[in-house]
Amino acid sequence: MSGSGAKKVADVAVKAGKAIDWDGMAKMLVSEEARKEFATLRRTFEDVNHQLQTKFSQEPQPIDWEYYRKGIGSKVVDMYKEAYDSIEIPKYVDTVTPEYKPKFDALVVELKEAEKASLKESERLEKEIAELREMKKKISTMTADEYFEKHPEVKQKFDDEIRNDYWGY
Repeated sequence: MSGSGAKKVADVAVKAGKAIDWDGMAKMLVSEEARKEFATLRRTFEDVNHQLQTKFSQEPQPIDWEYYRKGIGSKVVDMYKEAYDSIEIPKYVDTVTPEYKPKFDALVVELKEAEKASLKESERLEKEIAELREMKKKISTMTADEYFEKHPEVKQKFDDEIRNDYWGY
């Protein structure tokens, strides 16, 4: 990888690292196992990012051909210099991103929809938990009429069983 190309990779990695909202994502995790996996992912990302910054952000030192000419001799060094100068490192052409970008974008949209659905479901479950806690407090003093008022489907089931002369045996 050429010096400037490597530097670009390192710069992109730094920008990507800054763009990630690690704390925001961590708040969404529910289980301890998910938190551990997320911490491992973050640590790995930071390690790779650090390597990119340190290894690839520096320009390589130019070869001091004169130093080697003095020690080895001009003929051998000139041969190596000529071979070194003739090396052409091909420029990387990204053929993968155009292929997978639409798929990735579709997944991001799907993820956002799933997130909205998940938040709605969480909200519904929180309400249900609050109702159950309230009922738990009142259950010892609650009458059947008060219970049936909150749960008409249960009252309907009992009424149907009585009407159909079904007594459970």
